[in-house]
Amino acid sequence: MVPVRYNIRSLLVRKVTTFATAIGIALVVFVFAAAQMLGEGVNRALANSGRTDTVIVLRKGSDAELSSTLDGERLNMLRSNSAVASSAPGGGVIGESVLVITAELADGSGGISNVLLRGMPADGMKFRPEARIVSGRAPSPGTNEVIVGKSISGRFEGIAPGKTFEVRRNRPLLVVGEFETGGTSYQSEVWGDLDTIRASVGRESVVSSARVRLTSASAFEGYRAAMEADKRLNLKVMREDDYFKKASEQTSGFLAGMGMVIAILFSIAAMIGAAITMNGAVANRTREIGTLRALGFSRLAILTSFMLEAIFLSLIGAAIGLLFVQLLALVSFPTMNFQTFSEIVIRFAATPAIMISSTIFAVAMGLLGGLAPAIRAARISPVEAMRG
Repeated sequence: MVPVRYNIRSLLVRKVTTFATAIGIALVVFVFAAAQMLGEGVNRALANSGRTDTVIVLRKGSDAELSSTLDGERLNMLRSNSAVASSAPGGGVIGESVLVITAELADGSGGISNVLLRGMPADGMKFRPEARIVSGRAPSPGTNEVIVGKSISGRFEGIAPGKTFEVRRNRPLLVVGEFETGGTSYQSEVWGDLDTIRASVGRESVVSSARVRLTSASAFEGYRAAMEADKRLNLKVMREDDYFKKASEQTSGFLAGMGMVIAILFSIAAMIGAAITMNGAVANRTREIGTLRALGFSRLAILTSFMLEAIFLSLIGAAIGLLFVQLLALVSFPTMNFQTFSEIVIRFAATPAIMISSTIFAVAMGLLGGLAPAIRAARISPVEAMRG
């Protein structure tokens, strides 16, 4: 086998072409990893919003809170099962109204986006112990006061502490505080009083959904079977974490898919660059290759040596790309939740699996780009090479 230091020396001698090709591979790795990090960020924001001991109840036939309605009688019947943790806030069951409003961006661009507004009873925040006020105070029950999630606070006109915005004309809501929920999708919502919110849209007698706290996560199947078997209720019962996982699939799939398409297009250019670099190396090292063949190195050894050089080149590019992609962990990214059609703010999330898959992708590019030049090098005749 040709000594590895021969390949390292070759890359160092050709600094400019090595660097240019490595940067091309780094760009592809950056895009590839960023797409996966974006998908992971969506999964963390949405999937982590739910609890295993909590179920969400919708009207049968509805896939999301926006399209569901439940009346007060159904809410009362949800409490009748022994699996409900009656000691939890709201007696273990709370009804909430959800609606999406259009708001103007606060950056002066004139752009608009959708914001999810959630009306909840007085025990709504207590029902979610992960929620905490980070500035201002909680809204007073029965008033037009609301609190805004930290992720979207100040992003829209009037949706910031101390300011007001309207759901409908002459129905202003006053933002009195800011809350966070550990980076979940709830952090991209506005929360207010249930009666005030639903009265503003003329839905005083119904809610969009119900949250039910169970005595334990294992009680879910029994509770679901009992509620869905009652034909009078016409309900659909899901674990809260499963509901949000399903919500994340469309958004993360779209973003990751779009990123993959871009990465593949870039990878074609990167592989062409790697092939050009390796072809140039072969052309400039014909005598060296001939000498190696004359010294007894086989065609397979030459092929392996050039493939190894392509792998080194791709690893250099992967290292550069992964180094820069770490900076994305500091970036927040607004995107659309395709289930609610409202904006959520997510962060790029890096995981060891993403780093490993990105490195494998880079090596694959290097191998594909370097294969043809390596075969060409292996086929060089030592006699012809020495004559040249």
